[in-house]
Amino acid sequence: MKIGLQIPRFTWPGEPAAIGPKLAEIARLAEASGFSSVWVMDHFFQIRGVGEVTEPMLEGYSTLGYLAGVTQRVRLGTMVTGVVYRHPGILVKTATTLDVLSGGRAYLGIGAAWFEGEARGLGVPFPSVKERFELLEDALQVAHQMWSGEAKPFHGKHVHLEQTLCRPMPISQPHPPILIGGLGERKTLRLVAQYADGCNLFGRIGDEELSRKLDVLRRHCDDVGRDFDEIELTALETADLREGQKTSSDIVQRCHSLADLGFQHVIFNMPDVETLKPLEIFRDKVIPEVGGF
Repeated sequence: MKIGLQIPRFTWPGEPAAIGPKLAEIARLAEASGFSSVWVMDHFFQIRGVGEVTEPMLEGYSTLGYLAGVTQRVRLGTMVTGVVYRHPGILVKTATTLDVLSGGRAYLGIGAAWFEGEARGLGVPFPSVKERFELLEDALQVAHQMWSGEAKPFHGKHVHLEQTLCRPMPISQPHPPILIGGLGERKTLRLVAQYADGCNLFGRIGDEELSRKLDVLRRHCDDVGRDFDEIELTALETADLREGQKTSSDIVQRCHSLADLGFQHVIFNMPDVETLKPLEIFRDKVIPEVGGF
């Protein structure tokens, strides 16, 4: 089993000047500790459930570019980009640039977007759910066409490109893994089956519901003729290792349960990651135990 780190919050002592150095420290220690991936949210305002809307939030791809420069091995991605925030052609170009400059370590994390207040606040169009999913399918098709090497027109339901030129091409082969985040059974999981290399589900919904979602994904794969085993199954979890909360044994057991369901990659956020202590606990007591799952 692979372990990833999501960094969703930058409200650290000494910000804003301390954000960059602390972020580099966290990423370097995560890499040295055996984490396989590092992720940031692709939001412009802080989201409910993580912090106050006025708390610091970094733009995702600029942050990943910075992380690419201070690490050497971990894969890097957004968890996940809302399709409305960047034109699909520009998004694919941006992800390609990250992949090239990181030496082939990029994921393209993408979803249909949900944070209307953030979009309205910064003047980003935020269409209906139906149109957002149509845009998401267009974007997925654009990614596949641009990464195929064919520089030709693309005409989707909402997106039109006259030339899908992508030079340089990505280093990742056949292309950076496309990971779709979300739980929707009719649309999101169908798009995973049809276009993605990975999915991300929220571990908090519980094992029974996770198992049911995977059964839905398996049926979508059967419908489109896709091998279910080709898809990287990832789960997003929280590891609160502060005193009185979870223990390393709890985390190992959670990983074991997720492995039993078929998940290969568990991505944890940590409320006090800036102290570095939870990363050290993962290094010493979690990652050595779960690698064989």
